[in-house]
Amino acid sequence: MPITSPPASEPASSNICTTPACVHASSEILYNLSPNYKDIDPCTDFEELVCGGWRERHDLRPDQGDAFTGTIMAENSQLLLRHILEAPYPKSSRHSFFSPMQLAPASHSVDEDNFDKMTSAYQACLDEETIKKVGVAPLAKIVDEIKSVYPASAQSENSLSETILLLARYGVSGLVASGTSADDTNPDVVVVFVSPPWEIGLPSKERYEDDALVKKYEAVVVEVLSQLSPDEKKETLAAVVDFEKKLAAASPSAEDRQDITKSYHPMSLGDASRLVPKVDLSHIISTLASQQVDRVIVTSPKYLEDLATILEETDPAVVQNYFIWKAVQAFHSYIDSPVSKPYEGFVNELAGKDPNSVPERWRTCLAHTDDTLGWILSRFFIERAFSAAAKDLGDLIVSDIKVEFTSKLNRADWMRVDEKREAVDKVHAIDQKIGYPTKSPNIMDPGSLAEHYRKVNISSDRHFDNALSATASALADDWSKLGKPVNRDEWEMTASTVNAYYSPSGNEIVFPAGIMQFPVFDAEAPAYVSYGAFGSVAGHELSHAFDSSGRHYNKEGKYIDWWSNDTVKAFEERAQCFVDQYSNFTVPGPDDKPIHVNGRLTLGENIADAGGLSAAFQAWRRRAAVQPNQDLPGLEHFSQSQLFFVSYSNWWCGKSRKDAAVERIFSDPHAPKRYRILGSMNNSREFREAFDCPVKEPTCELW
Repeated sequence: MPITSPPASEPASSNICTTPACVHASSEILYNLSPNYKDIDPCTDFEELVCGGWRERHDLRPDQGDAFTGTIMAENSQLLLRHILEAPYPKSSRHSFFSPMQLAPASHSVDEDNFDKMTSAYQACLDEETIKKVGVAPLAKIVDEIKSVYPASAQSENSLSETILLLARYGVSGLVASGTSADDTNPDVVVVFVSPPWEIGLPSKERYEDDALVKKYEAVVVEVLSQLSPDEKKETLAAVVDFEKKLAAASPSAEDRQDITKSYHPMSLGDASRLVPKVDLSHIISTLASQQVDRVIVTSPKYLEDLATILEETDPAVVQNYFIWKAVQAFHSYIDSPVSKPYEGFVNELAGKDPNSVPERWRTCLAHTDDTLGWILSRFFIERAFSAAAKDLGDLIVSDIKVEFTSKLNRADWMRVDEKREAVDKVHAIDQKIGYPTKSPNIMDPGSLAEHYRKVNISSDRHFDNALSATASALADDWSKLGKPVNRDEWEMTASTVNAYYSPSGNEIVFPAGIMQFPVFDAEAPAYVSYGAFGSVAGHELSHAFDSSGRHYNKEGKYIDWWSNDTVKAFEERAQCFVDQYSNFTVPGPDDKPIHVNGRLTLGENIADAGGLSAAFQAWRRRAAVQPNQDLPGLEHFSQSQLFFVSYSNWWCGKSRKDAAVERIFSDPHAPKRYRILGSMNNSREFREAFDCPVKEPTCELW
């Protein structure tokens, strides 16, 4: 079906925009379109129409399993960050966005010290010659510690708990994971959570059902561990994978982990300890917390009970080597040694990459610096890549979408009036954070940054030790939160991150400056470009407040039943449509047999995609009625409404290696990028009207 003329409700066009920003935006869209886009029916294959050119013009590097527009955005930011890290301290590059109060001359020496600390971490990582000379020694030291605390024979009564504690201090989850977070039923209070490790060994529990993969993995485990435990029998080393397989079978599914109704089990620390007698949880938690802990949230009591049985049936020598293997998995990227090469090649193969491929070293070290001293790096990124105009537009878009979402809630005839009122109050209460944090830490205050990283010791020639120091500092900060009010000023993502998130317990949506960049965001391009891409992301995050998980939380971020049974039933009926719809989508699996998308695992994200897209479109239409947009040059084939959906879909243009796509099916709560376009278009009444599709009714509709 050819693209039709704009409907009568199309906002009036003022003229064609020929500014550099408009030419750039237009060329980006034309670059991505399929070469024969005019011949493709948008109602049946909009993804090919919008992204066919993107796939033809983007190749995956050997070290990439997949990539999409967000990847390209992130890499553009990485190039800027690389220039920052490899240049001298920028004494005269202060952006006009920042006032003298934010970057006072008195703070200059502290600012330069922060910069030097950051670049030292980067340079230590780049120093491959020294890292190679050091070799496996830092990892071997940790292995020796494990063997000392948990010998293969003659363990003491506390050996198991002390080894779990040892690894926990290194940031490694051995058998059980623990940490602090806001209590879902009392979101102003910090509480301890105890859970199964997020990864047992392979990336997801389903991968242990693939016999061929498990056999290959077992060979890798034996090859690596035989170098670290040369006197151990091969059968014992191979049994590590059987042990992992049992742990994986006992672990909850990915969808159960994200279901608050199945993963919130408050109990006393003593009761939690009694679930798995061989592991002294009381000792582990109280030691990490440096104080008495009485109450914890156990996400899976069944796992702890099963763990007790599994440990009783397992040779201690196997458990010891399991702990060693966890250390290898945690620290292999910080060493350069033949010992870890088999595992690194295996990880590459899991993602469909060349087994011997490695990213350019600067990319690895940039990621390490962001993990280690990310807020210092953010400070210099913001100075170079963010502006007051960008922040103002981001705030405006998010505020506009809040208005539209309240209208959607008020039209939901399946909710009670009082529930609608509470839902609208929840939208108004959502805290929108744009760009970067100004507290905890204030990244534009050098003193605040220096204090934040005070305990991180950095050496220009000890890369492994730098990583350990950063981990120790982060863990100490995490556990120090007990007994204090929840700090709602903290951010979970650094400023250069190309992503966004919604926090149910904080009832906040957060948009780092990294995602507010071209091509999804441009304050100087027509509004439908930014509303279509960034606006839909903003709407997506806001929709999470009312998805299958977020709906359980009220405006204070408290996990509570605030919907009637009839409303819950009506929601679940509508949500089931999304489950069924996305479960019909497939990707090619081993031997090209189709593997279905997990509609239950991806439910929350699919609901958010649909709700966010609709809210963003309505927000743009309302804004355009007051402030008409100009047309983009060379795109006369599309109406402005149609270009809104083109801009949205451009964000999800991507490609993936088959193995990477399979891996994401089991572990990623998001649907494959292709179906985030096709599913969203099928569920968009506004899209079907904009392109005059034969059927205007959406497949599934909730918000």
